[in-house]
Amino acid sequence: MKLNTIHHIAIICSDKESALHFYHDLLGFQIIRSNYRPERNDWKIDLAINDTTELELFIMKDRPARVSGPEAYGLRHMAFAVPSVADTVKELEQKGIGCEPIRLDSYTNKPMTFFKDPDGLPIEIHE
Repeated sequence: MKLNTIHHIAIICSDKESALHFYHDLLGFQIIRSNYRPERNDWKIDLAINDTTELELFIMKDRPARVSGPEAYGLRHMAFAVPSVADTVKELEQKGIGCEPIRLDSYTNKPMTFFKDPDGLPIEIHE
């Protein structure tokens, strides 16, 4: 078996406008498809992260809030490689997105930090 790359990451979001503002307007992911699914009463919006990876947003009402502490089993966070964590933090903060202090990854010794999406999902940036 050979698993080459991640095709997509799926995230359940509570609000269509805030999710699109965050992921499309602020982070710059491009909208590929946007479909309302009446049989499920939700939206499925596909965004391009890069040429090979997509982000699937499922906009669903009345879902339980994300457990933050203690962490539950399942997706812990997603991480993006960036050329400069410090420069990316400046860009995020100029857009009103708060970040944790930059620290060094204890295993790679590279700069990294976290910020959160509108529903509290942690997103890591890492050099």
